[in-house]
Amino acid sequence: MTAPAPTTQRSRRERVPAVLVLEDGRTFRGQAYGAVGETFGEAVFNTGMSGYQETLTDPSYHRQVVVMTAPQIGNTGWNDEDDESAQIWVAGYVVRDPARVASNWRSQRSLDEELERQGVVGISGIDTRALTRHLRERGAMRVGIFSGPALDDQAALLARVQAAPEMKGADLCAEVATKETYVVPAIGEKKYTVAALDLGIKGMTPHRMAERGIEVHVFPANSTLEELYAVQPDGVFFSNGPGDPATADHQVAVAQGVLARKTPFFGICFGNQILGRALGFGTYKLKYGHRGINQPVQDRTTGKVEVTAHNHGFAVEAPLDKVSDTPYGRAEVSHVCLNDDVVEGLQCLDTPAFSVQYHPEAAAGPHDAAYLFDRFVDLMAGAPARTTAGS
Repeated sequence: MTAPAPTTQRSRRERVPAVLVLEDGRTFRGQAYGAVGETFGEAVFNTGMSGYQETLTDPSYHRQVVVMTAPQIGNTGWNDEDDESAQIWVAGYVVRDPARVASNWRSQRSLDEELERQGVVGISGIDTRALTRHLRERGAMRVGIFSGPALDDQAALLARVQAAPEMKGADLCAEVATKETYVVPAIGEKKYTVAALDLGIKGMTPHRMAERGIEVHVFPANSTLEELYAVQPDGVFFSNGPGDPATADHQVAVAQGVLARKTPFFGICFGNQILGRALGFGTYKLKYGHRGINQPVQDRTTGKVEVTAHNHGFAVEAPLDKVSDTPYGRAEVSHVCLNDDVVEGLQCLDTPAFSVQYHPEAAAGPHDAAYLFDRFVDLMAGAPARTTAGS
């Protein structure tokens, strides 16, 4: 006799109705996924077909409701090894077809169970393709997800979404950064010391540096230039993070201090935007941003095209067709997105500093850009920058 199928938490909750309401009034109805309740944030879509655990625990997604374009999510469950930080940071989660069974030898529980455990409100069973097309046409916007008792006053839902704070002008990096400095020791022989400003750093980033013999001192987002230099760093690193770079005046001033001292500098994502502002360039909000692990970027210094991992809704406004004069010498756009010509990297020509808008640490892959950590090592060593891993 066949044993009856187990009654999971998901099967008990899939009958709980849920509603997703966009700020322009468009509504999608589905079932509760994860925690039951309500949540607000900026609706954005992610095109990755894998790596959802790394996405959910990326602090750069703070205050964003992530829509997954891949139709089925949750196949590999959840483990305690792949987190990029100590918690899930997304404000809400939207999937079309949740996996009924988690099947992976490292899985310890289902994605649904983990979302519920951490209080993350989600929705499933909606047409995520239609929602994604809507966001592409209209742009990222505020959204609310409501389930359970939160649905009692449906007439007020749209007004509540429209009253939620916008991402433009949001100063968020200090909310996700470490409160105390900590050290990630070098793996093997220590070769260099790096002061890393945590603006929403992912765990894999200092690990990638540690693999290269770097001892990484990770500092809170509002640390001063003097605090960074107290560890006598061979290089300074600015991490990824959430929010509008136009609000990061303190971090920009710190970056300018690093440039003035000509200490080797490397920035990722939010760190790229900070470097751009430090050099005198502006930043702006993209219509719907780049989020996923399949974005084509060309390294203009080599001509190589890389498939890269992205998570950004803002970008640097810098000229693609010329070298720019800045208060810290000449600078140029080093990387560009081949989909839309968005600036994806900067390089200083008279100061040892560079940055990229995407994520070369990419724990879930791809790993085309991992050589950029070697380029940072070369910069600290005063050697010519390598163009690919192992070159």
